[in-house]
Amino acid sequence: MALDKLLTPVRIGNLSVANRVFMAPLTRSRAAQPGDLPTEMNARYYAQRASAGLIVTEATQISRQGQGYAWTPGIYTDAQQAGWKQVVDAVHAAGGAISLQLWHVGRISNRLLQEDGLDPVAPSAIRAATSKSFVVQPDGTPGNAPTDTPRALETAELPGIVADYAAAARRAVQAGFDFVEIHAANGYLLHQFLATGVNQRGDQYGGGLENRARLLLEVIDAVVAEIGADKVGVRLSPNFVAHDIEDAESEAMAIHLAQQFSRRKLAYLHIAEPDWVGGPVLTAEFRTALRQAFSGVLVFCGNYSAEKADALIAAGTADAIAFGRPYIANPDLVARFTQGAGLNTPDQSTFYGGAEQGYTDYPTLAA
Repeated sequence: MALDKLLTPVRIGNLSVANRVFMAPLTRSRAAQPGDLPTEMNARYYAQRASAGLIVTEATQISRQGQGYAWTPGIYTDAQQAGWKQVVDAVHAAGGAISLQLWHVGRISNRLLQEDGLDPVAPSAIRAATSKSFVVQPDGTPGNAPTDTPRALETAELPGIVADYAAAARRAVQAGFDFVEIHAANGYLLHQFLATGVNQRGDQYGGGLENRARLLLEVIDAVVAEIGADKVGVRLSPNFVAHDIEDAESEAMAIHLAQQFSRRKLAYLHIAEPDWVGGPVLTAEFRTALRQAFSGVLVFCGNYSAEKADALIAAGTADAIAFGRPYIANPDLVARFTQGAGLNTPDQSTFYGGAEQGYTDYPTLAA
């Protein structure tokens, strides 16, 4: 079938992009050490994929405290900002647009990743018992380790978290990013505050739905004040079930937040669908409610084919679709969709860590 909608331009905030095929954030664990720095190799990887309507980068920690996996990049030092500028410049030179995903993992961390071996932090001192962090042991051996029991953040500490997001957004725009994406999904810190089973606080950041949403909205307001609403997107994952997330009000929270985002005129809302980790499939009714609640660009991500993506856009439910694993192995995914060509199969053994193999060496149609 002709992809009459997927391959058409769309306006995000104040920027028009060439198509509605977005590249989803993909952790690849290839930041240079020491310092968790983006490099020229990372710039080449992203530039190869610049034909996407919008690239959303791998999740990028806003602070050392926000790190939960070894070798993931940051955006809180001058050297990290300079590294990301290489990436942005390469993507722009190739004609692309790019958004930096801002990340704090909260309780999905291990003391080996924290400054001075401190405990990870979370809304409440509840460990994610089934989750792992990727760490480098003191003897230099990399591998997965159980997450540590977090320390509950004091109320007085939360303005500092908000300030870290605002500072990261400022650095992102200084590096040239077109947008930032606030990562409030997939069981990480901001999602932990949203979820009924993880947030057991007794202050104004816990309890009812509006209180649990408070930190995320404060983060968004601070980022908007720093860089403007037209440069801000958010990622949510309603009904997500991994990382020991339990939430009795997941869909109600998503609708409430979508309404709040719309009032703030945010550029886009990115929905990570839960079925890939065993969560329930999003219903048509819920999708429609999201569409009615949010007036900006609405993006879904969830193992879509090009044809299914085009149909969801044609129905008016979505404005764009983000693709994850297909972008690992197919840097020219847009060209393949345009020509109806087959896709390369990604090598899962090279997803995390390493160098060029399984990262920048997948063949394009032209090659």
